[in-house]
Order: sequence, then C-alpha cells, then structure tokens
Amino acid sequence: MNNKAKRMSAAGLLIAIGIVYGDIGTSPLYVMKSIVEGNGGIGNVNRDFIIGSISLVLWTVTLLTTLQTVIIALKATNHGEGGIFALYTLVRKRAKWLVLPALIGGAAILADGTLTPAVTVTTAIEGLKGLNFGGNVPVSTQNMVIAITVVILLVLFSIQKMGTSIIGKAFGPIMFLGFTFLGVMGVMNMVGDWSILQAINPIYAIRLLVSPYNKAGLFILGSIFLATTGAEALYSDVGHVGKSNIIGSWPFVFVCLSLNYFGQGVWILNNPTYRPADGGVLNPFFEMIPANIRLFAIILATIAAVIASQALITGSFTLVAEASGLKFLPRMNINYPSNEKGQIYIPSINKGICVATIAIVLYFQTSAHMEAAYGLSITISMLMTTILLYEWLVMKKVNTVWNWIFLIFFGVLDIMFMISSLTKFTHGGYVSLFIAGAIGFVMYVWYYGNKVRDKREARNAYVRLDEYTDMLTNLSHDENYPTYATNLVYMANVKYNKFIKREILYSILDKRPKRAKAYWFVTVNVTNEPFTAEYAVNTYGTKNVINIQLYLGFKKQTSVNVYIRQIVHDLIADGTIEAQPQEYTTTPGRDVGDFAFVIVQDVISPQTQLVGYEKWLVEARVRLQNLSSNPASWFGLEYADTIIERIPLILGRPNPSYIKRIKPKDYSNAKTK
Repeated sequence: MNNKAKRMSAAGLLIAIGIVYGDIGTSPLYVMKSIVEGNGGIGNVNRDFIIGSISLVLWTVTLLTTLQTVIIALKATNHGEGGIFALYTLVRKRAKWLVLPALIGGAAILADGTLTPAVTVTTAIEGLKGLNFGGNVPVSTQNMVIAITVVILLVLFSIQKMGTSIIGKAFGPIMFLGFTFLGVMGVMNMVGDWSILQAINPIYAIRLLVSPYNKAGLFILGSIFLATTGAEALYSDVGHVGKSNIIGSWPFVFVCLSLNYFGQGVWILNNPTYRPADGGVLNPFFEMIPANIRLFAIILATIAAVIASQALITGSFTLVAEASGLKFLPRMNINYPSNEKGQIYIPSINKGICVATIAIVLYFQTSAHMEAAYGLSITISMLMTTILLYEWLVMKKVNTVWNWIFLIFFGVLDIMFMISSLTKFTHGGYVSLFIAGAIGFVMYVWYYGNKVRDKREARNAYVRLDEYTDMLTNLSHDENYPTYATNLVYMANVKYNKFIKREILYSILDKRPKRAKAYWFVTVNVTNEPFTAEYAVNTYGTKNVINIQLYLGFKKQTSVNVYIRQIVHDLIADGTIEAQPQEYTTTPGRDVGDFAFVIVQDVISPQTQLVGYEKWLVEARVRLQNLSSNPASWFGLEYADTIIERIPLILGRPNPSYIKRIKPKDYSNAKTK
C-alpha cells in the first residue's frame, strides 16, 4: 500500500478494520465464557463479580491496547513498518543483548499463530452444537464440531498459496458488519440493566482482585488477558494500513467490543440459573443472541474467526521472512502469489502451522481446553516488546523519569499477566510454551551459531580480493582453458569491500580453474529499512572482476537473478565492463552473455577444534542449514544455472594430522596357510 493509501480515509479505515482487528475482534466469543467457567460456572458468580470482571476487561484493553500500543508503540515505526523485529532494528545498536527479547518475543508471536486459528474457529463452530433446524440437530456432538473445524482449517491453509488479495478486499465490510453486530447485540441486552455501566469505574476492577467471590484471585488475569490478545497485530500491521487509519478506527472497535461485554454481563446477571441444553460449557456470547438470528451470528462469528486466522497466518509469513533477513532463521523458500507488495507465501511455514493447528484441535477437543493454552505466549511477547520500547524511548531522548515510569508500569502489568497465565501451564499452557520454545531454540541456534562461526574462523579464512584481480584477469583471457561461463557469479560476503573467503577463490582457481569473461562477487546486505533496493559497484580498476554490494530492505524480495541482469546492462551501457555480444541467440542485438551462479556451502571439517558448547552450537547450526530450503531459492536463483559447492569449514586452530612414512615391509619369509 502506498503512502497516499495509508492516509486516513473512509476506505483506509475500512481496510484497517478488516486487516488489523480480526484477532481481538473474536475475543468476545470466549473471554466471558472463560471468566465464568474459571470461577466454577454461572451458579458461582454474583453482580460484584460480573461488574468487576468487565471492569478488568475494559481497563486491560485500555492500558495494554489503547495506551501502550495505539498511543505509544505506533510511534516507534521503522519507515512506517511495525512489529517486534522492526522495533529491534531501530534499537539493536544500543546493546547486543537486545537480540534476546527480539528472539523470545518473535518466537512467542509465531507460537500464537498456531493457537489463534484453533481457538477462534472451534469456538465459533461450537455455537452450532445442539441448535435445532426444523426438528433436526445437525451438530449434536463435540466430535462433529471438531470434524467441521478441521475441514475449515484445511481449506483455509490450502488456499494460502493462491494469495489473499481478492479475499482481503472483502475483509473490511465483513468485519465492520461484525463489530456493528457485536455492539448492537450488546446494547439490546444492556436495555434490561443500564447499571452495568458501573464497570467503567476501575475501582470495581481493583476490588474484584481481592474479593472473596473471586475464587481465582489474582490469577483471574489469565482469563482477562484473552480480551487483549491480538493487540500486537495493531503494531505489526501498521505498515499495511497506516498509523492514522489504526488510530482513527480503534475507537469504533473499542466501543463495539465494550458494548458486547456489557451486554454479556447483563445476560449473565439476568440468567443466574441457566444451563446449556447440551450440558456443555456455557457461552454467554451465543446465549444472549435471540434464537431466530443465532444462526446468522454463528456464520458471522465463523467468518470473523477465519479472517482472524488468516491475519495470523499471513502475519506469520511476514514475521518469518523478516527473521530470515535478520539472520534469526534459516533462509526459506518464499513465493509471491500476487503483484501486491508484501503478499508472500512460505510453503514450509504454511505446512508447519497447519499441522500444529490441527494437532492442537485434535489434542484439546474443546475450545474451553484450548483457552488454557491460549494467551500465555502473548504475555511473554508483550513483556519483550515493553523492554524494546523502553530502549526506543531512551534512544529518542525522552525524559528519563517518563522512561522509567513506562518500564515499571507496563513491565509490572506484563509480568502480572504472565504470572497469572502461568497457572494455565499444567492445563495446556505447556503446549504454548513448547511451541514457542521450539521456535526460539531454532532462532537461538541459527543466530548464535553464525556468531561463533564468524568468530572462530581460521585467521587465513579471508583474503584480499584486490590482490587476486591480476590472476583472475589472466585466467579470463587464457584460451588454454575452456570457457566455463560468460558471467560467473558467486554469492559471497565481501567484507569491507575487499575481504573475501579464501574458499571462493579456491573454487575458481584451485578446485578447477573456471574461465569466465566476467567474475561477479555478489553480497546481499539486509538494511534496517523495509523496502530498500540499491547496489554499489567496485571493479578494482578491471573490466572483468566486479564486486557488487546489494542493499535490500528486510521486507524486500531477494531476486538476485533479476537484479544482476539489470546491473550487467547498466555497467555495459556506461562502459564499466565490456559488452558481451552473442553470436548464437534468439534475441537480435543481445549484448549480455550467459550466467552461472555458484553458492558455496559450509560443512564441518574433521580438523575443526571447537569443543563443548561452541562445537555443539555450530554443528546444530549446520544441521539446520542442511534441513532448510535450497539456498538458490532464497537468492531467487531457482530457475537460473546454479551450482552449490560444499567446502569443509575449519574453525578454531586446526590440528594438522601427520602420517609417518616407513619402509615397505618384507613379506618374503611370511608363511602362507
């Protein structure tokens, strides 16, 4: 979306409502249900409990979503882009340890991407359970609910490869209708008891935390927090819809959510002895809706759940792509299903989230059990975001007193919600932590494995490229060797514009002399800006040894094959390199020759002398490299003539192995059997 489209407008506000609020918009489906069930059911709640619970919900959303996210976090954007990784790129130069909250927070958000579809879709479909249609009850058991949920999820994940541009255009009107419906249903029930508005007073929230009617005590915050899950999407999606459209649309969304919680509270107070007909868990959201429009409400809730799930899935793709660019994750095979900027599809991640989400549905069976796992990982990500935001405030030279007030106030809030959510650990929260932990482990190994490798490489691992230009030029013109390729392109990290790994030149000169008209050494640099697309050239005074430094934003497609062809045309046009006229071609006047791309991959050498933790870390990193996608795909070279050469990686001080020469043994007197 261009900058003009990101300015506040009616269309922009509608798009923001459709893209940003899917997750938080489904929270009324399960928040009050979780609160009441956590206190022992509807028979164990009274007026003070309900008003206090709604007050806690309202003020939690006010503080964590409105104040921390909309008012403060949306200011911390990186050229209009938000999210925990964009925030990290802004502050990473302040301290090396800041990578840890970025890794932990990113892993927690990715874990949430597997839980949100499971919880929201299952909760919506459970509204069908026991409904009578013309004397028939099509969905009579929980097994049928699970079967329908799994089918919906399979369809949802299967269409990801086609892109979501067409579906996305319908999100806005549907979610606008959904939020309006939430507000209207809330007001219809509030008519019976306007005194429910007392919940606006935060005193009732504070009283509930110490009230004897609150059987969970402080740990009720674990259920309360479910009302603000999805707040991180406001920050992550700011680059898609624009800051002004989020700020402008949030009041409408907040009012509709608040009215619905008020309405559910009134219904609970007016039906203290109600029991679901199917004997299952009571859900005030569906019960407060008149029977003649309940099917419409279920359909609308299901669509909203799918939209929320879609937002989390596509958000996960974006997050993984950013993590790969920042070297937090191995390079992934990324597809671009449409011409719209930012729309990506990562097959391996889609399959992984699909399997994990369906496994969660089959394992927990009911939304009530899933809610036990839900929210815990998000409390962790919010705490990590608070730490990074504090560093951003310090970097912006905000008054020290305000910085500490921000850190202490929101840090304490986040820790309180995290501790209260930890009570869910034995009831399913371990699943959330396991998923986040597994993702975090991969990030940790990849990031720090790269750090150890770079630190421990042999001293002579790098040589000066400018000292080999004469040799390369001579090889280029040596007709004793057959031409390997017109343009031989190595994906190499040329440091400080001159230092290159010895193994690259070994591949050209020693392994088998590779004659080419032009030798290209291409380095891909990921910038802090999201959509940078620039390059710099150094030929060292030659016409056939070219060092290309590509500068690509962390959200920019890495299409080296496309970029290098444009660069060759540019350099031939300005005389930097010689023209490459082709005698045999289907394109008349073609002045660019063929290409061969070479990617050198490390494998651990037996001579490597690392021990203990560092050895384990590097070996784990190499295993992850071998399990990840073909590097040619990441560089955009899957349709190019690409060779992957594996070179032994020697780390630390090598311990040369010697073999002793002896005289041939005399077997003349040996006895034979």
